[in-house]
Amino acid sequence: MRWEKLTTQEFDAIDRSTPVVLNVAAVEQHGPHLALDTDVAIGGHFLDRAEERLGYGILILPSVKVCCSEHHMEFAGTLSVRHETFLAYVGDILESVVRHGFRNIVIFNSHGGNQAVGQVLLEQFGARHRDCRVAFLTWWRLAAPELEKIRESGFSGINHACEFETSLMLLAAPGDVRAGKIGAMSYVETFGWANADMIRANRGALFRTMHAMSGGTGVVGDPSLGTAQKGEQITQAVVDEFVAVVGTLAAAA
Repeated sequence: MRWEKLTTQEFDAIDRSTPVVLNVAAVEQHGPHLALDTDVAIGGHFLDRAEERLGYGILILPSVKVCCSEHHMEFAGTLSVRHETFLAYVGDILESVVRHGFRNIVIFNSHGGNQAVGQVLLEQFGARHRDCRVAFLTWWRLAAPELEKIRESGFSGINHACEFETSLMLLAAPGDVRAGKIGAMSYVETFGWANADMIRANRGALFRTMHAMSGGTGVVGDPSLGTAQKGEQITQAVVDEFVAVVGTLAAAA
């Protein structure tokens, strides 16, 4: 179910134990071959598939498209908000959800720059609403073991506008992929303890802009390995895990 497509009378009939999901995404550069709304498209794609499977068992809020992308601002077209703005705005949306009586809330993240502030939001909002179950899920972390089996690239091959994001866009929004501009592997290494990709975590955090990480290409990873078939494999892995999480929340209500 889509929150904004219901009438207020229809809304009154919804079981308040139904899990409510909010996608937080980004509008930012994704190299020369992917559209600026790639993270929005990917998050929406996963939730479309989840809705097909869960139907009335899930209530999906309108996506928050513009989030925290300051580290991409050296590239034209990127939009960003401050962390404080994110916490206030997304927090206010969730406050509305709680005021309508819902107690199972999932923040579904499709942008790496939202990871840290999303955890802060989880802790702040969860502490204020201890009668709620509030979860924060980032798609590549949610299904990391399964995704590790799908990847073809080595370390750092999946990160940004990479093997995985290119595969997902070739499946979900092929018209937004400039196939002739898909390049090769791009990643500028730093200290060993700070190197990381989507699945293989670093041992310590080091601030770097996306311009620095990509050597100016805007791409971190290997988009040349992206295929629509791989996008379907990724989708199935992520949606399977997501549906399982939502099921645990609904069952515990």
